[in-house]
Amino acid sequence: MTSILQPGHNCWRIEPASRASVLVDGAAYFAAFRAAAMRAEQSIFIIGWDVDSRVRLVRDGSEDDLPVELGALLNALVKRRRMLEIHVLDWDFVMLYAAHRELLPLYKPDWRTHRRLHFHLDDHHPVGGSHHQKIVVIDDALAFVGGLDLTEGRWDTPEHRPDDPLRCRPDGERYAPFHDVQWMVEGRAAAALGALARQRWQRATGQILKAGAAADTAALWPANIKPDMEAVDVAISRTEPAYAKQAEVQEVKQLYLDSIAAARHWIYFENQYFTSHAVGDALAQRLREDDGPEVVVVTRAIGGGWLEHNTMATLRARLLRRLREADVHGRLRLYYPHRDDLDHHLINLHSKFTVVDDRLLRIGSANLNNRSMGLDTECDLAVDAADEATRQAITLVLCRLLGEHLGCDPHQVADQLQSRQSLIATIEARQTGARTLKPLDATLSPEMDALVPEEDVIDPERPVDPDQMVEEIAPGEERPVVGRRLNLLVMLLVTLGALAAAWRWTPLGDWLNRETLTQAATLIQDSNAAPLWVLGTYLLASTLAVPITVLILLTVLVFGPYVGFAYSVSGSLLGAVFTYWLGNALGRDTVRHLAGRRLNALSRRLARHGLLAVLAVRMIPVAPFTVVNLVAGASHIRFRDFVLGTLLGMTPGILAMTLFADRIAAVLRDPSPTTLALLGAAVVVIVLGAWKLRNWLIRTGRRSG
Repeated sequence: MTSILQPGHNCWRIEPASRASVLVDGAAYFAAFRAAAMRAEQSIFIIGWDVDSRVRLVRDGSEDDLPVELGALLNALVKRRRMLEIHVLDWDFVMLYAAHRELLPLYKPDWRTHRRLHFHLDDHHPVGGSHHQKIVVIDDALAFVGGLDLTEGRWDTPEHRPDDPLRCRPDGERYAPFHDVQWMVEGRAAAALGALARQRWQRATGQILKAGAAADTAALWPANIKPDMEAVDVAISRTEPAYAKQAEVQEVKQLYLDSIAAARHWIYFENQYFTSHAVGDALAQRLREDDGPEVVVVTRAIGGGWLEHNTMATLRARLLRRLREADVHGRLRLYYPHRDDLDHHLINLHSKFTVVDDRLLRIGSANLNNRSMGLDTECDLAVDAADEATRQAITLVLCRLLGEHLGCDPHQVADQLQSRQSLIATIEARQTGARTLKPLDATLSPEMDALVPEEDVIDPERPVDPDQMVEEIAPGEERPVVGRRLNLLVMLLVTLGALAAAWRWTPLGDWLNRETLTQAATLIQDSNAAPLWVLGTYLLASTLAVPITVLILLTVLVFGPYVGFAYSVSGSLLGAVFTYWLGNALGRDTVRHLAGRRLNALSRRLARHGLLAVLAVRMIPVAPFTVVNLVAGASHIRFRDFVLGTLLGMTPGILAMTLFADRIAAVLRDPSPTTLALLGAAVVVIVLGAWKLRNWLIRTGRRSG
């Protein structure tokens, strides 16, 4: 049988691993990493979407004298081992995630204590993208790859107990049960990942790091972990967007497509997201076949707060609708992990895990969304079974995860799978317990389907050029009109989509819970100092990069259309002015550290085109509200142009949101023909107003060019 894995096509390299094991959930991974790191002699590379020095790696005590917090542990290790060099590479988007990421890590003592502990924020990626790889390499001999970052909010055990006191953030705040999976590989596969880590470091810093002498691999493997596989070939697949002189790499996407095409009996996906159009098209084709495979997708029911639930969940529902139409033979199932004793019965499923038949096992950082196929950097490892022992090992790993979700022994799952020869039948036979997999009712609300924009806005597969977007709104020279698609309603939805894309990979989304925000706003409404509270909230939200769109909608819903509109305009302007001043005070270099060099193009555009550029970026959100303000201040754009552009650019959008939210609220209170007609009239007014505004922008841009 021809291997699915083909270097140069769907993977970068295939290298042997003397041992490989699958670590399920954060407690196992964090402990294994700490045990291996304590034995490091030459090098430790940590590459992550988020890395937090405060995270505690073990929660129930340790039998050694080394710290349990990541930053303190790494400092202790470099002091103990005089030849040890540690490099930590973290995605540089600190300002956007300031409330739930380690604030200004470049200046934290834990990352600056020792000269052989090197920490860098990596902003070497296109606008709108992220560094999403999660790679740890120790002495080029042992490596970890998967969905888990060494950060807060990830630690949990397979029990996912609802009242586990150890599952808390550094400040003591509890968080929901969290499920994820990580590879641990030993040998030449780990050395190849070390080469990948050095490549990332060189691109980010310009420094070339050489590999050390060969290390004793056996000394690093944690003694308490039994390998799932031995002497297997491991493929490394990547996603890298085209950037600067760096060519595009889409091995992750190609491996998904090739794996789906090769499946004979079943495909099991366990993934945080399920929105990739390429994966959807490939699955639809297999579902139409008479003898195609079963397709089982396990994902989270709700995640990331209200905003994400009403954007990414809508895209997922659209994809599922297409797949159900293609599923003429009834071979498709979508499930979520359930526990009766959890609030809302939900477990935050974050894993990126795939099994195809009993031959291919894949774990990594890549989600089943468009971003992971082309925009974000990703790294997955895969094994294509070449012998019976590896096939059995892959099946046992699958049964171990199903056993966790179904609340039963993995061997019972294996026996059921063997006897029934059906993944769906095996799962459905175990759906009566307190802990199980339940069908996900991903129905598509017509209202949300109409409101949420297409996937290329919320979940893009290709980088977005902010200069190009500004030029389309405010062209410097004559160009053909691109049609009448750009209306104010779409601008609102683009804002929601862009913010959802920015916020959906972080616990910050939990702050956007509709009930929590509404309760807080109601308390403010009843206060005599309501204006001061509202303006203070906008000021704080702007400083912390909270999505301004959510705040505006909530203000209108709580205070009504007239007062809400006044509060929204005043609060947005106050927040914009304050963060403009902050950017001006900090200066260009500091803001670049916070926002990243990728916004230099936006900075140049703002400084060059003044009022018109501010108008454009307010109407088309090429960057988050707070980041635009900071960059505008650092760019020394005239204060008058900034204030006037912000006021003129945001007021129509706020007015449209006010009108739309007020009519939606009226329909919910009284869904009569009259209120529905008024809602339709409001939409028409918004569309016509947007068209007029767009034409004015084009004419003004041409005159200024």
